[in-house]
Amino acid sequence: MEARDVIIAPLITEKSMSKTMTQQYTFRVDPAATKTQIRHAVEEIFKVNVTKVNTVNVKGKTRSFARRRARPTVGRQSDWKKAIVTVKDGQKIELGGVNYFEQ
Repeated sequence: MEARDVIIAPLITEKSMSKTMTQQYTFRVDPAATKTQIRHAVEEIFKVNVTKVNTVNVKGKTRSFARRRARPTVGRQSDWKKAIVTVKDGQKIELGGVNYFEQ
């Protein structure tokens, strides 16, 4: 699995933004990726030293969709995996020259 296949996208939320002060960055990753693969992918893509990787398997939510003249339809969002990566002190991650994590 290549580095670009492991890291899907950065998570830009209020909580993930506050964690950047402690050098922690949050990414959506491939569900089959291991902590070692995530570490190597982040180091290769962003050229930083990773000190720790924590992962969380997030379960998809059940949603109901109301329809006219028919019973409500129930759907389910996909399960996904989140990785919280801690980088070495003094280093930071920037995406395309813009630091989305510190705004």
